[in-house]
Amino acid sequence: MIIESYLGKYPKIDETAYISQNVVIVGDVEIGKECSVWYGAVIRGDVHYIKIGENTNVQDNSVLHVQHDTGPLIIGRGVTIGHNVNLHGCEIGDNCLIGIGAIVLTGAKIGKNCIIAAGALIKENAVIPEGSLVAGLPGVIKKNLSEKEIDSIRESANNYVKYVKNYRGE
Repeated sequence: MIIESYLGKYPKIDETAYISQNVVIVGDVEIGKECSVWYGAVIRGDVHYIKIGENTNVQDNSVLHVQHDTGPLIIGRGVTIGHNVNLHGCEIGDNCLIGIGAIVLTGAKIGKNCIIAAGALIKENAVIPEGSLVAGLPGVIKKNLSEKEIDSIRESANNYVKYVKNYRGE
């Protein structure tokens, strides 16, 4: 793994977090308790800060970045960020699932308890209300999530905490 400072700012990674071997984490990045960052992910807090809430997983080959003068990247607690996701200077609420290959652009705000479907594109400055399922190019709200669907998001994040224990041999 590559963990390096940028302009004197060094990533802060909770001791309980799991960081896979070929991950890159640069600059003003904070990774919370019980988080996991998987193979090939890049987290670049160079021109603004990135904060990742506890119990969040960043899956393989995802890219998390920011844009100068437009705001940080803030990810809530219990978020599942699927494989090959691109998050750029946006806000993701607690207990969300960002599907494989989704893109969330600068200034977008995703409310808590949302699912952004695989391959969806969330446009700049879009506001997605709490409990929404969003799909498409560009992303369109398809429905409000049921309690069962919201619970499944939480289960996904909890599964990744279990996977970390397996990888650590606990």
